[in-house]
Amino acid sequence: MDQPDPTLPAMPGHRLARGVSRLLRSMDHAVLTEFVPSRGLRVDVISMGPKGEFWIVECKSCRADFMGDRKWQGYLEWCDRYFWAVDCDFPTELLPPDTGLICADAYGAEIQRMAPETRLAGARRSRVMRDFARCSALRLQGLTDPDGFSAAS
Repeated sequence: MDQPDPTLPAMPGHRLARGVSRLLRSMDHAVLTEFVPSRGLRVDVISMGPKGEFWIVECKSCRADFMGDRKWQGYLEWCDRYFWAVDCDFPTELLPPDTGLICADAYGAEIQRMAPETRLAGARRSRVMRDFARCSALRLQGLTDPDGFSAAS
């Protein structure tokens, strides 16, 4: 009997995020998952491209997951492009046509529809870039020195 892949995330949305992250890395984007751009918001995936552009990707594992999402429009003001990531069985007609679409699984992803670009204002871009860098640095420190977080408390 085949053993399950121990590196495979247990939650369907996390599997989509992993595939999306692999796609974005192949496009030379730096990627963070579970990023908080503002109090009350948490995006599934945010990436910074090689020219400093920010993309947000929300991963939806099923119809109910999408229908229950009441916050997604609040994410639009925090990125240059906004995408949905779904698996190949998701009813894509539910998704707003003026957003990007990515078909993903745990191992990879493909852009089906490029998101329109709405450039961030300079002050907002500066804030997102600062918060992105700070979050990245703190996560890296947590990996290299897990006990170091208790010293900052």
